This record gives sequence, C-alpha cells and structure tokens, in this order.
Amino acid sequence: MIETPHPELDDLLTMMGAAGRHLAEIGACEGAAGNISVCMRWSIEPQILFPILSEIELPKPVPELAGATFLVSGSGCRLREIIEDPTANIACIVVNPGGKTGQLHTSPHRRFGHITGEFNSHLAVHYDQLGATNANFHAIIHVQPIHLTYLSHIPRYQDEKYLNTHLLRWQPETIINIPDGIGFIPFRVPSSTELMIGNVEALHSHRIVTWAKHGVMARSNLSIKHAADLVEYAETAAKYEYLNLLAGEIGEGLSAEEIRAICKTFNIKQDIF
Repeated sequence: MIETPHPELDDLLTMMGAAGRHLAEIGACEGAAGNISVCMRWSIEPQILFPILSEIELPKPVPELAGATFLVSGSGCRLREIIEDPTANIACIVVNPGGKTGQLHTSPHRRFGHITGEFNSHLAVHYDQLGATNANFHAIIHVQPIHLTYLSHIPRYQDEKYLNTHLLRWQPETIINIPDGIGFIPFRVPSSTELMIGNVEALHSHRIVTWAKHGVMARSNLSIKHAADLVEYAETAAKYEYLNLLAGEIGEGLSAEEIRAICKTFNIKQDIF
C-alpha cells in the first residue's frame, strides 16, 4: 500500500527507468531481455505523456481492476533505455469497466509495436495480488540474471527445497529479505498460458520465483525498486552458490541453526530451515 501523496506519472516512469538501469548493471537483462510493469489504483492522467489512444483486449478478464492503470514495457525494448526516454519504451493501459478491455495510451515516438508478450503473466499476477484486496499498488519485474538462470539448468536446483536451503545460506541478509524463499516453476514456454498459471500459483506465496531455464519474476507492493532489490538479493545468493561449485563446494555457508538464530533475533518468520 502506498500512502498519499501518491507518486505522479513522471515519478513512476523515473523509478521504472532506475530499476531497469540497475538490473542491466548487474547483468540481469541482456539486450532486449526482460520486462517490467506496475499497477496503481489512484487516478492517473496519461494523455499528456501518452496522447495516442486505442483499445485492446486484455489477456484475461480482470473485473476487480476496472479503472486501474498499468505502466508496462514494450516488446523488444531494452530495460536499460527506459531511464533515457521512458515514454518511448513504456505503454499506459487503463482498464475499462468490466475488465475485459483497456484503453492503450502510447507516445508518438514509441519504439515498440506491441507491449511485452509476457503481459499475460504480469496481468494475472497483478490481478491475484490486487483483485481481492484494498492494496493500491503492485510492481512486477521479469529478468534473466545469469547465475540464477544457470543454476536452474542443474537438476538438483530444480527442487525448490534444495534451491532455497543452498542459496539462502550465504548471507544473513538473504533470509531477512526473502523469508518466504524463492519459488520455482518447471520450464514453460515463454508467454504461454501454462507459464501464466505457474506464475500466479508460485507468486501467491513467494515474492520471487525462478523460471527453469529462463529467468525470474519478482513482485512488490512497496515499489518497483524493491522488486529489483529482490532480484539482486537472489542473484547474489546464486553467485555465491556458483562460486562454491567452482571451488569444489568447500564452503559450508550458514548452518540451519545459525539461520534460525538470525531469524529469532530479527523476528523473521520462515519455514525453510
């Protein structure tokens, strides 16, 4: 929940750009890989920045989000370039009454023909998180951080329990910031209905989920930068694990007892260790 005064449209675009730039800096979105979106329920006037108007059919009906506004990256856009020219890389969608269609607002100098093909997953997760609550903001990022993605190709890291007990052991900060752990979805074809369903299920109980052999999706109801932070925390943990594999697995990491002591001290609720 974001309290008043709510961020203005310019502020939201700037935050999306800053998040995109940082994700590129940590090697999480090569080329045009990755996509980003936010949903807000306060009033936004997009016409000045996004004067071109058309109507689109939404990937799934979202009646409880009628009147909500989405900012979403365009297909083929580079997340690192959002900060340089936000309206060229972002579209604005206002959900129509009934939730089946939306008003698509874009800029005359947009650099994309369509919004990201992963918008079905974004929309479904936004809907799951906001549709039945009074929350007024939600942010989602999908990127492909190198070490997390690599580990998802190794069979033993495709077990969610194994993934979490091995990644969350390297720094005290990791369990504090990701107490619900990292979810895992077996490989699903990008943009598919199966991936959309898997995202909704996994992100219902996690704030970040690994897509096998593809990347991650992270969500936050605090800010888009917080969603980017979750990616960085998880990717840093994966890098420690990768380094340990290179070193012949000589590091032991924090023990389960040490992690439970950390959680007790900082009043962190978790059921991984």
